[in-house]
Formats: sequence, C-alpha cells, structure tokens
Amino acid sequence: MRGVTWFFVSAVLLLHTASLNVVANRDDNTKREAYIVYMGERKHSDVEQLTKSHHEMLASVLGSKEATTGSMIYSYRHGFSGFAAKMTRSQAKYIEGLSGVVQVFPNRIYKLHTTRSWDYLGLTTYSTTNLLHDTNQGSDAIIGVFDTGVWPESESFSDKGLGPIPPKWKGFCQSGHLFNASRHCNKKLIGARYFIDGFLASLGEPFNATENNEFISPRDSDGHGTHCASTAGGSPVRNVSYDGLARGTARGGAPGARLAVYKVGWLGGVVSSSDILKAFDEAIHDGVDVLSISLGIDLPLYPEVDKRDIIYYGSFHAVANGVTVVCSAGNSGPGYQTVEDVAPWVVTVAASTIDRAYPTPIMLGNNQTFAGQSMYVGKDTGYVELFFYSERGPISGQLYCEDITANDTQVTGKVVICFTATGTESNILTAAAIVRMIGGLGLIATKKTFQATSTYYSPSFPCILVTYDVGSQIVAYFRSTKDPKVRLKPTKTYIGKQASNYIASFSSRGPNSLSPAVLKPDIAAPGVDILGAYVPTTSNPSGYFFESGTSMAAPHIAGIAALLKSLHPNWSPAAIKSAIVTTAWTTDPHSSEPIFAKGDIPKIADPFDYGGGLVNPNAARNPGLVYDMGTRDYVNYLCAMGYTKSAIGQLTGQTKPCLKSGNSILDVNLPSITVPNLKESVNITRTVTNVGDRNSKYRAVVVPPQGVVVKVNPTYLVFNAKVKKTSFTVTITTLHKASTEYFFGSLTWTDEVHEVKIPISVRTEFPQVYGD
Repeated sequence: MRGVTWFFVSAVLLLHTASLNVVANRDDNTKREAYIVYMGERKHSDVEQLTKSHHEMLASVLGSKEATTGSMIYSYRHGFSGFAAKMTRSQAKYIEGLSGVVQVFPNRIYKLHTTRSWDYLGLTTYSTTNLLHDTNQGSDAIIGVFDTGVWPESESFSDKGLGPIPPKWKGFCQSGHLFNASRHCNKKLIGARYFIDGFLASLGEPFNATENNEFISPRDSDGHGTHCASTAGGSPVRNVSYDGLARGTARGGAPGARLAVYKVGWLGGVVSSSDILKAFDEAIHDGVDVLSISLGIDLPLYPEVDKRDIIYYGSFHAVANGVTVVCSAGNSGPGYQTVEDVAPWVVTVAASTIDRAYPTPIMLGNNQTFAGQSMYVGKDTGYVELFFYSERGPISGQLYCEDITANDTQVTGKVVICFTATGTESNILTAAAIVRMIGGLGLIATKKTFQATSTYYSPSFPCILVTYDVGSQIVAYFRSTKDPKVRLKPTKTYIGKQASNYIASFSSRGPNSLSPAVLKPDIAAPGVDILGAYVPTTSNPSGYFFESGTSMAAPHIAGIAALLKSLHPNWSPAAIKSAIVTTAWTTDPHSSEPIFAKGDIPKIADPFDYGGGLVNPNAARNPGLVYDMGTRDYVNYLCAMGYTKSAIGQLTGQTKPCLKSGNSILDVNLPSITVPNLKESVNITRTVTNVGDRNSKYRAVVVPPQGVVVKVNPTYLVFNAKVKKTSFTVTITTLHKASTEYFFGSLTWTDEVHEVKIPISVRTEFPQVYGD
C-alpha cells in the first residue's frame, strides 16, 4: 500500500508535415519538455515504416533529421501509432493541428496503489480437481507486470520444472545495470524490460542512479514490483516466513505461468506516461495474455477519452488485442466514490483479508487476557508496569497517542496504553518510536479500525493495536488498582475459520464517480498482509516481505485470469472478467459467515465494496454462462456516455465510432446491473453466451433490492446446438415515494449445476424541487 506516489510524466508525440522551421527557430531559447503525440490505430502493420514515418514527422517539426536524435524518446508502433519526443510548448501546439495527429499531451502524475492466500481461495497444489491442476498451473500463459522491476535472484523466479517458453512469445530481456539478460532471465522470467527515457526527459536534469539507489535496468530497487510479480506468477518456494510469521510455501496464483516484467517505476514511484504507453505498446507486441497494473491517478477521475489518464488509452488497445488488463482499485477507502481505474474494459480489484491473523497476547495483572494485533517477534516482557497516557492531572485535559513527546519521561520502564483521536498508522508508529526512545517498554494503541497488521512489525519493541472497547477495559483495570501490571507476549500466526474475512478499510469504494451505471470495483481478492518476494536487505536477507494494498490484490486476479486463459484460450477479456465476477463468493468461503467491510463503522459488504464478491477461482473455470463483450461494445459505451465522436475517435482510432443513436449505458453487457437514478421503471437488456453444457436450461432467481420490483423476461433460457447466445430483459420498478440511497439485490441464472450471479444496485432518485 504505502504512501509512495507514482508520477506519470508524459512525453511528446510529434507528427508529420513540413515547414515547422519557423516554429523551431522561434522556440530555440524556449524550454523543451516531453510530450506524447498520439495517432490512434495503426494505418498499416509495417512497424519499420511506421517508425520511419514518425522520425520524418519529427524532423519536419524540428527542421532537420539531426535535430531528432536528442528529441525522439519512443516510437509507438504495435498496438497503436504515435511517438514521444521533447519539444517546446509552441511546437507541441503546432503539431496538434497537423493531419493525422489525434492528440498531443504532456505528463501526468500517478501513484502506487503469499504463503496462505492461494490455499484460502481453493488453489491448493495437491488437489487433482482444481483450476491449477486443469491448467498445468498455467504453463502456457504469460503475465505482464507494469511496476518497479524485478529482483531476478529470488527463488520465486526459478524455472525449475518448467517446459519450453510458449512459441507465441515475441519479447526479450534487456541487459542493464546489474542485470544480465542471459543470466537473469530463464523459462520463468522470460521478459524483463525497462522504460526510462520519458522519466529522464521530464526530469530535466542529470540523473545519478547510484546516489538515488536505483538501477538503470529491469532490476528492482524498491520491492513493490518484485512482490506483485511473485504474487501473480511466482514459482513455489517452501518454508518461507518473515521472521517466523506466516510460515508456509510462497507461490503465485499461476505458478507455472511465465512472467514478463516491464519496469516503468523509478525512485520508488516516479512513472512517466510516455514510458507506460511504450510498455503497453511493447506488451501487446510481445504476446502477453494478462497485464497486472497497480497504478492509479488522484481523484477526481478523468473521462475515458481524456488524454490526461494514459491508462485508459493503453488498456483500451490492449483489450482490443485480446489482453486482459487487471488494475488495482486504489487505497483511498473507506470513503464513498473513491474507486479508481474504472474503465469498463478493465478488471478493477478491491482488497480483502484471508483466514490468517496475528494475535498478540496482552495479559493484565488481574488475569484478564486480550488479543491485540501486531507483528511483535521479540521476547516476552514479563509483568511490568502499565501506564495510561491521559491521566496527567485535572488541567491538561484528554491526551492522545499523537500527543506523546520526548518530554514524557514518566513512561520510562513502562508499557503505555493510549487512545488515538484521528491518528493514522504513521502517528502511531511515531508515538511508538518516541516511547521506545525515552525508555518505554511497549505501546498499546487503541484505534477504531486497523489497516494492516504488518505495519506494526517489530523484532524488539511491541507496538500493539486494540479496538476502543478492549482499550476501555484495559484502562478500567488501570484505574482499579494502585499497581497495574501488564505482560506482552510475542505474536503467533493463526489460521482458521475464526479469522473472519473482510474488505480492507483502505480499499477504495464505489459507486463509480465517472460512470455510476458501471459497477466498480468488479471483484475482491486478498490484499492485506500478503507475504511475497522482495528486495533482500541486511535485516531481511531472505527477501520475502509483507505488503498490503489493492496493489497486492490485483496480481491475485491477474494470476487467476492467466489460469483461465490457459484453460480457455479463446475466451475474450470480457468473458474472463464475467467468469470471475459471476462465480464469486459473497460469504466467507470457509465459515459461510457474511463478508464485512471495515471502516469507521464496520458493515456487511455490498457490491460497492467488493463488486461481485470475493474471487472463487475454481468456480470461475466453469461458469456456465458469460456476459461477453468486444471492442464494438466498448465503443457503444463511449457513445452512450455522450462523449463527442471526435473524442471517441481519438481514443479508438475509428473515424465513425457511433453507428447508431440511442445507446443506453444501462444496456452495456456488464456482469452487473447498476441503476443510479431510477425514477419509475426502466427496461435493461443483457446477453449471455453458453460456455457450459451444449444442451442446458437456466432458470432466473431474483433477489430484489428493498422497495424495488425486478422482473425478468424470459424467466427461462434454453441452449442447444443452434442456440449458443441469447438475450433477456430486466424490468426494474421502484416502489419508493422519495429519493433513496442505493439498495442491493441480485439476479442468478441457475441450471441446478451452475449459479451465474450478478449484483443489482438501484438508487431511486426523483427530481429535486427548489423554492423560489
């Protein structure tokens, strides 16, 4: 998760025509910056000719071929056409008016958004009946990862036992600083590239990689990219733990899949949009099946056709070329309408926990015992004095963890308990550091909701979180005796049904603020305290580390998507997404208890927390029916959004994108139904494709949202050798007499073997009436 910011710096694309010499000469003394010149769909497939034409266009702008040498950054020539280059603002403006140029845009700023999780999801390696077994662990699939690179020496990237590289692979490995392509790549890590030219162009000054602890190569200096790659497709590594915690076998979701790493992140999070667009272009050419992208842009969101969010552009072309694109939902939860990466053609992933907890015993002098949450691996403190940080006399008033300073020497030799007001994780860690510095023996901090336990890892100083009610009981004991004592014991790893599943409080929530009728997030996957490969350090030589965030959830789905693609090579990205969404769990897979969503006020999770639910990989392999879509459906969506034909054409490369009028967003063939402004009644159409038994009959089962009537016509769907695809209509009518918030229900098609379930979200909204 971390508060690291990914900066998407753009580059410039320049295009043809002559006589820009006047502009070039006029701007000689003006600062040059990086711009992207986007030209849409390729006009032909000759990549060498495309590259030549890009250079000729740039030369015509700058005045000579020689001038292009230090200006051209990238030529985009596989998934789409265009290039990136350095130029002045007036040159960029001139270029935008040239024939064949779709758009010219500058840089944008983006941000960064396992030993147990796969067993928890049912993908055990010893089973002979699950998705892993059916796909030979995904050995034919190729997963691309856009991130901070890879630490190739990690055992997670061993190719032991893997067969030949799939013949569809067209990519390669790139040597660089401390990265040797022939030595560090293998049959597991089949691709490793780095894209830095856009970053350097935007930096505008010399970059010293050594001083910045960075490698100008695919090698990861941060750890985030290594963690994501190992989670998606890492090889099995036995007996992995972090200081004894979470011990088990670390592996990716598709342990037999091949990995292609595209390093676009520098300095722990600086990313140029021209670099990521080039990574999309190359990944499409290289032959990846799935892309895992844990990046996002700050709210408010830009429309899908807006040049300021380059992920929309790259992902649209990737999906059009059959690549499933998986994105993290963002870490801005639990706030309403905070979900990011909301294009309907990508899979947007929320973060959940698994059935693993890290209880840390807190034993009071009166024999009461409580379980806090921490990752304390030090020694048993024995019984020591307990001090409540607030009891400081009648004048000082209420004090909180955030108020602890180095002057509070009364905590020396004691374990401190304190309450947080609006304290963040960093506030608590700062308080713990201060208590430790002035001789305290430990900190018990009360907090309304927890983000991730691994945040509070410590090999020697206990920093333990408890809820307000537990904290109040500890304080009640403190006030009841003249000699309060407490004993803190090391953390243990607990796995089992009693460790309930919930959506993480940091996981960004719906509804979709850009297009409320498109449900986001789509699905939830484990993203809290995930143990994965990392950059080794002197304090962590094993190179495995806990991370939390939707950045960790996205590669879980990427690994599952790779398995599904391996099992069903002809499935489209939309079919894979549908299979994942319609078969998801909406209760805990082991205890059958409801899935909760953490926040200031915990609640039972709904589609705005987890989309279709918690991913169920084994059910997704045989969903029965899928809600399929292709490029034309996505173009129709853009038309229904009311974007101009020109803007849609710029994104899609189509000269006449909107073939008919009257497209409704509600009819986009998504595996969900969301009605954000129901007034009376609305008819919605969906189409399903049979991917199960050829002769089958499905019955509609409706759970209507409160105060809403849902009717399906027809109520039965019959498939045979001639009928593989059929449509149905859903009529939704409100019974409410005033505007409401969202209520939730579902529609399930069942043939008594499969249950194809989609969420229904409805808000009644009548026109507001204002006085004079």
